[in-house]
Amino acid sequence: MISKKQLDTVLEERHGTAVQACFSSATVGIAGLGGLGSQIAIHLARLGVGHLILVDFDSVDLSNLNRQHYFLRHVGKPKPEALAEQIHEINPYLRCDTYPVRVTSQNACSLFSDCSVICEAFDLADQKAMFVEAILSGLPGIPLVSGSGMAGTASANLIRTEQPMGRLYLCGDGESDLGFGSLMSPRVGVCAAHQATMVMRLLLGDTFP
Repeated sequence: MISKKQLDTVLEERHGTAVQACFSSATVGIAGLGGLGSQIAIHLARLGVGHLILVDFDSVDLSNLNRQHYFLRHVGKPKPEALAEQIHEINPYLRCDTYPVRVTSQNACSLFSDCSVICEAFDLADQKAMFVEAILSGLPGIPLVSGSGMAGTASANLIRTEQPMGRLYLCGDGESDLGFGSLMSPRVGVCAAHQATMVMRLLLGDTFP
């Protein structure tokens, strides 16, 4: 069994002691664990973010495997449980709080109130709008990283990170919702990497852009 000290030492050697201390002490919440959220969580686990809050009411379906970070063995499992299982295969010493519940305007703030940074990773525009409004109005001071526009097969170079207002950071091309075509792994993955990168920068106190 690999010890916590061994894993911590490797992360500190790769990232630097001060940087890793920021990651290890952070709490990041992810609302929605589909194509975006599942991949964001894996990126953050590999950074060694110490505490992840994983929220999704859904279970893994066979149709998810074209773009979401799950495997055949996970089909039928609640997404938070399946994702926490993978994260603990990367680093068993990270803390994962899993909530197999639907996020609403009533419970959003209570679920994510302890976070350093929050990620919005829903599929539908109305869910995204509800969550952004709830977090920005109810949890002042906590940055929110959201995704918008990653469907279809257009160039990945169109996906970018912007700061449309104060604590809100938006990743995507801003246009290609589900009406533009299917959600496919490469573009969804690029957008998830943008979101994870913005979370990383916020944890380190970087300013935008």
